[in-house]
Amino acid sequence: MATYITEDCINCGACEPECPYEAITEGPTIYVIDASLCTECVGSFDHEACQAVCPVECCLPDPGNMESESVLIARALNLRPDDEELKQKVEANDFPSRFRR
Repeated sequence: MATYITEDCINCGACEPECPYEAITEGPTIYVIDASLCTECVGSFDHEACQAVCPVECCLPDPGNMESESVLIARALNLRPDDEELKQKVEANDFPSRFRR
């Protein structure tokens, strides 16, 4: 499930630089997450980086867009096809993921 930003967003921008896939951008009134770029930080962190820095905790898993760890890590690999370190971690089944906490 891609993460989304709720209407509680205070437009502070703390989340945008934390996203390893640049899925977060400033929208007309609040920040938004492009679901096609969001991996919920699977492959990069063991937590969602945007939620970790959000002062109002408005970066939440989207219940309308449920995705498994395997879908998210496949997206990460697709978004970073030249990332040999990530490929090695995936092959060893030893990559960071919030699903594995």
